[in-house]
Amino acid sequence: MSAETRDAAKAKRNLSRVEARAEAAVARADLAATLDLLEDKLNVPKQAALAKERAMARFRRMRSDSPGTLIGIGIGAVAVVAAGVLLVVRALGDDD
Repeated sequence: MSAETRDAAKAKRNLSRVEARAEAAVARADLAATLDLLEDKLNVPKQAALAKERAMARFRRMRSDSPGTLIGIGIGAVAVVAAGVLLVVRALGDDD
């Protein structure tokens, strides 16, 4: 084997080591990003806070865009609660 062939093989081997290190760095970065996403997804308090923020944003948007709809929803909710209370009171009153 000539000196040129050995030098070429050594250069190729070194290049592949550099490439392997670069690929390993990319793989580590991808793994870290995936683990961060999983941590965020499985963090229940954080997800609850995000859900609350989204609900509040929808509420504010509805309040500004269509306040009549919001008032209707409120009246409907009060009616459902009142009907439930009335049914419970009647059920308790029938036991006498």
